[in-house]
Amino acid sequence: METRAITKFIRLSPQKARLVGDMIKNKNISDAINILTFTPRKAARLIKKVVNSAVANADQNPNIDVDTLYVKNVLIDQGPVLKRIKPRAQGRAYGIKHRLSHITVILDER
Repeated sequence: METRAITKFIRLSPQKARLVGDMIKNKNISDAINILTFTPRKAARLIKKVVNSAVANADQNPNIDVDTLYVKNVLIDQGPVLKRIKPRAQGRAYGIKHRLSHITVILDER
């Protein structure tokens, strides 16, 4: 039985988050949490929170054994883009795009 956790509007580029998300696909929960704990990226800290939330969601269901869970899929989608202006020399202005992510973690039993 699948359980999931979703977090939205994370201030992180989806491209950077997908690098970390791909590392934990098809791993056991304990292995995935260890990988995320020792990965020195901002995305690892944020995805670890979502994984812990998904485990807590699974723990609420009495039919699911938490020890047999694994990360079935990690979906990282593009959220809205915050557009900002940076002043440059001679009166010019350059655009800056702050990209946002939506992170979904899907757990399943083996």
